[in-house]
Parts: sequence; C-alpha cells; structure tokens
Amino acid sequence: MSLTFIAPPLQQINSEIARHAGVDLYVLRLDLMHPWVNGNKWFKLKYNLLEAKEKNFTTLLTFGGAYSNHIYATAAAGSLFGFRTIGVIRGEERLPLNPTLSFAVQQGIQLVYLNREMYRQRNTPELEEYLQQRFGEVFIIPEGGSNLNGVRGCTEIITDMIAFDHICVACGTATTLAGIVLSLHKGQRAIAFPVLKNGAFLAQEIENLLTNYLTSGLPAPYNSPASWELVCDYHFGGYAKVNDELLLFSQQFTQEHGVSIDYVYTAKMFYGVMDLLKQGFFCKGDRLLLVHTGGLQGNVGMEERLQRVSKI
Repeated sequence: MSLTFIAPPLQQINSEIARHAGVDLYVLRLDLMHPWVNGNKWFKLKYNLLEAKEKNFTTLLTFGGAYSNHIYATAAAGSLFGFRTIGVIRGEERLPLNPTLSFAVQQGIQLVYLNREMYRQRNTPELEEYLQQRFGEVFIIPEGGSNLNGVRGCTEIITDMIAFDHICVACGTATTLAGIVLSLHKGQRAIAFPVLKNGAFLAQEIENLLTNYLTSGLPAPYNSPASWELVCDYHFGGYAKVNDELLLFSQQFTQEHGVSIDYVYTAKMFYGVMDLLKQGFFCKGDRLLLVHTGGLQGNVGMEERLQRVSKI
C-alpha cells in the first residue's frame, strides 16, 4: 500500500446551471489524495496519528457503523503507519462481512461489536475505562475522528489556491466544517449541508467545537472564525437515506462531469448546491468551492443494500 499522498486537485465544473446563475463552480477533489486514506477522513486522522506516535502508543481504537468511512480509513492508516487497530462496531456481527468491513479486516483491524445501548455510551469515561481494561493501553479516537485533533487537521483542507466566496461541504459531526471555518479569510463564507434529519441541532455543536478549539492553545490560522450557515433541506430522509431522485442526480453528475460522488455525504451537498443555484440563492459573479470529502467506498455497500430492498 502506497505511503504517497497527492495534493488534492481543483476541478472546474462547466455546468449550464452554474453558467445561467452567473457563478464559477469548482470541486476540491479530496477523494483523489490517496486510494484508501482520503477525503476529510485523512485530515481528521492526521493529528490523532501524530499524537499516538508521539506518546508511543502502538494500538488505535475507534468507533463506527458497519459501513463507516472512518473505520475503513483508520484500518488503512494503521496498516500504512504501523499501528495495530481495533474497530468497535455498532450493532451485531453480520456475516458475510460487507465490503467496508472486509477491507478493514484485510488491513489488519480487529472488529469488536457492541449492542446499540452500550455503543451510545462510547464517549463516556465508564466505557473508555472498560475498553482500556479489555484491550490494554490503546489510543482512543472518537467516532469519525471528531475531536480537536480532527478539527486541527481540517484547518488544512482549504488553502490560498484561489479566492472563493463560498465553500460548501457536507456535514455529519461538524468537525470538518469547524476546521474549514477556522481557516477562511474574512469575507469568505462556509455553507454546510447536514446529511442528518433535523440537522439544525448541529449549530450548537459547531459553536462548541469552535470555542473549545480557540481556547485549546492548538494552532489556528486566524483568531476568529469566518461566517458560516447550515442548509438543512437536503438530507433526503436522514443519515444514509437515499431515494431515486438522489441516485439519478449522482449518476447524471458523474456522467456529465467525470466526478464520482458518494450517496451519503457529497451527493446531498452537490444536489443542494445545484438546487440553490436554480433558486438564485447565490449572487452573479460568486465563486463557489465544493469540497469532495471522499467516501466513495461506501457506494458499493449502499448499492448492495438497495438491491436487497428492491427484491423484497
């Protein structure tokens, strides 16, 4: 497995919808950085891996669902950088393993299953103590890499390559958004598209992350966050929920622009941006950057699930 990471390329999207709206539309292709450890997952893992190495930990333990991009990336990163990895999976074991967990096992991860009630306690001292007693000295990374190390890594996603007015990103835990907001110039604005139903609750999570980071002493590009907003209308029923309209949009976007997008995160944000362009949400002359956060491995499992449902 290659240790080589490439700088994410910037790709212009020549869309009739964007031309009609009078905006320039670009995609930051984080999905192309590395075959297995890419997207925002790499940025959220980077400083967790460095801290684990500095503190002489040899084992990483983290959490996720059965189709988790984070579990997939952590397993691959552990193999790349010489860590033993343990993945605590929500729910019961299901055999045969799906493509996500099969890949993770091939990279050497040890899978441990917790029932949903216990899994909900994953961020409590009690469960952490239980895991330390069971597995010994392990470096625990929260689900999705959602801690201040994760925020720190995400401050490095946006660089000064081109001045954009709006940076658009899908939003799950808000860690990626928080890092981006801390890295933008005054006058730039981040727009987040929650992939969860009723995603407005994330506003408080974002404020907490920003406050905690700015008081942590960790490096920040700027002393105050840029402006941001949540657009909560494009969740398509909730986390990991899709419908025919979203699937058709994803397929057409890929065919027209040569950009594969994942159904759980990026597709919902891309769909939302295109719909807002039609509505005149943006001003003529605006420059938009859409952050492709990777996660394409999840499409295989999602398509298998959809095929099973269609046969019922």
